[in-house]
Amino acid sequence: MAAQYEDLQKVGREQIESSLKVFGAFSKGLQGIAAELADYTKRSFEEGTSALEKLAAAKSFDKVIEVQTEYARSSYENFIAESTRIGELYTDLTREAFKPYEGAFARVRPFTER
Repeated sequence: MAAQYEDLQKVGREQIESSLKVFGAFSKGLQGIAAELADYTKRSFEEGTSALEKLAAAKSFDKVIEVQTEYARSSYENFIAESTRIGELYTDLTREAFKPYEGAFARVRPFTER
């Protein structure tokens, strides 16, 4: 009976440690994503402000179209690049967050394959 109780305590401790590791990984990953999004927002605002200044200084309609087209193209490219980067960060977050549970899944697998 005492051995079963000790085994139960050990499993409980392992689960708590795994949960703390998962929480730490999520916290770190979400901080990285938030920082990346804040940087992207700042860059987007600066690029928008610069484009607006160029539009205000444009002397002809052709120049306005050129500035707007360049801004739209660069905004689209930056958005795609940033979306890809954020997707990679979420993938890394998921991998890191579930790493502590890999050992638990490996121990359970032999019981499910019987």
